[in-house]
Amino acid sequence: MLQIKQQINLLLTAFGFFTRIPVPFKIAFSQENLNKCNRYLPVVGLVVGSISGLVFYLTALLLPHSVAVILSMISSVLLTGAFHEDGFADVCDAFGGGWTKEKILTIMKDSRVGAYGAVGILLLLMLKFTTLNEIPADSWIKTIICGHVISRTMAVWTMHSLSYVREDESSKSKPITKALQLKDLLIAMGIALPCLLLFQDVLFYIVLIPTFIAKYFLERYFKKWIGGYTGDCLGSIQQVSEVVIYLSILVIIHYQSSTAIESLFQSF
Repeated sequence: MLQIKQQINLLLTAFGFFTRIPVPFKIAFSQENLNKCNRYLPVVGLVVGSISGLVFYLTALLLPHSVAVILSMISSVLLTGAFHEDGFADVCDAFGGGWTKEKILTIMKDSRVGAYGAVGILLLLMLKFTTLNEIPADSWIKTIICGHVISRTMAVWTMHSLSYVREDESSKSKPITKALQLKDLLIAMGIALPCLLLFQDVLFYIVLIPTFIAKYFLERYFKKWIGGYTGDCLGSIQQVSEVVIYLSILVIIHYQSSTAIESLFQSF
């Protein structure tokens, strides 16, 4: 019973830190819990993705597909407080305007958004909307859920594979981004990977390949310039991974459609 209570506490800690969803119970704060709660980031993604999918489903009953997509995207931003989008914008500013580790970390810590961050987040959101708008309605909810779940798992993976580089107390994300154990990563992956079964086709597991490649090269880039990662780097990995997942699913759906059409012609 004590073990179950501890896991529930970790889950609520994850929701309390990574979303704006009200947590109904008092959470016992500790740095250890903040570290371990990252194992449940895929669950956070599942809830955020499911709510976003529900918003899409309900609004699509009354409004055009494209409007429903935008409203769904807005709902996910409201649910998370643009937590990951803010990290992506900060990374764009920092690596776009800084040429040394010290300068990059200084810019990244600045709460103001510069030209690189504004352009970067605008292009990212445009690409995300355009891709999601091309996803057929019958695959949309499955796509958004998988995008939110797997992209957060990629960020968890980075916590395990790279070192945290900011050792000062000024970082808003310091308590939850250090020394992630292999056990926590495996739990996160065990939660995340079954979500692709929603498509009822093992072909969709191919999306893990380009997503991992994107994560790997981002990690190499971060390690080259600053020696590891920060909380903002995790946000950028989540956002980039999410878009790569949507693009990959779109490619697979188009491939399946073209194959079906080709088979139809061959039958005549």
